[in-house]
Amino acid sequence: QVQLVESGGGLVQAGDSLRLSCAASGRTFTSYAMAWFRQAPGKEREFVAAISPSGGSTDYGDSVKGRFTISRDNAKNTVYLQMNSLKPEDTAVYYCAGRTLWLSALDYEYNNWGQGTQVTVSS
Repeated sequence: QVQLVESGGGLVQAGDSLRLSCAASGRTFTSYAMAWFRQAPGKEREFVAAISPSGGSTDYGDSVKGRFTISRDNAKNTVYLQMNSLKPEDTAVYYCAGRTLWLSALDYEYNNWGQGTQVTVSS
C-alpha cells in the first residue's frame, strides 16, 4: 500500500498550463503503475493518463492526448501530470491512483487513491 497526496490544482484560464503532482509514501513506489483520473460534477470518473512502474510506457485518454503528459520521478516517489492548452471541459477534481505491476485505464483496478485536487478552467 502507498499513500498518495495530490497538489498543484487551481483556477486557470483557457489555454493556460498547470502541473499536478502526486507524492507517494512507502518504499515500494517503483512497483506501482500510477494513473490520473478526473471527475467533473454530475459525471462519471474519467481516465486521464497512466504510466508504468519504470516510466517506459504511458497511456492517455482520448480527450487529453497531445495536451497532457504524465511522468514520474522514482527517486522522489512522485508522479506528475503536465496539462497544457487547458479547456473549460478539463474542469474536474483530479485524482492520483496507484496499483502494482502494469498500468491500466480502468479505475476499479486501482486500489490506492489520493484525496483529489480541484482544477478549474475558466473560459
